[in-house]
Amino acid sequence: MHDEKIRAYAEIMDEMGLTGLEVEEGGAKIRLERGVPQAAAPVVITQQGLAGDGAADAESATPKGELYSVRSPLVGVFYVAPAENAEPFVMPGDRVKKGQTLCIVEAMKLMNEITAEEPGVVEKVCVTNGQMVEYGAELFQIRR
Repeated sequence: MHDEKIRAYAEIMDEMGLTGLEVEEGGAKIRLERGVPQAAAPVVITQQGLAGDGAADAESATPKGELYSVRSPLVGVFYVAPAENAEPFVMPGDRVKKGQTLCIVEAMKLMNEITAEEPGVVEKVCVTNGQMVEYGAELFQIRR
């Protein structure tokens, strides 16, 4: 496989926010992996604006008692559990910690864990298991 093709696959990974990609072409097989990029982190919307974009200035945390949304950082298929017959990661009413896995979004056969940006209580799961989600789609509402 030529360097140009490998670089093109790396660019695709960047564009889609993927952490890994495996390609088989003409008998050659290549697997590219990288650490989790910042773009793959969950996007949190607060009353002040998009967390991390400077709109919230010094205070990026959602005020206590208010809802914040966890949105999909990529296009893919939403899964509530790690396996078909497994218990869901979280359900409405569950208390979650910062960094706790909420769901998986599968993109190009890669399972991307979506985590809670802040601690709180899951108020609502906004999509159904197996549903295709777009970039920025609201996945959960969590009360701080």
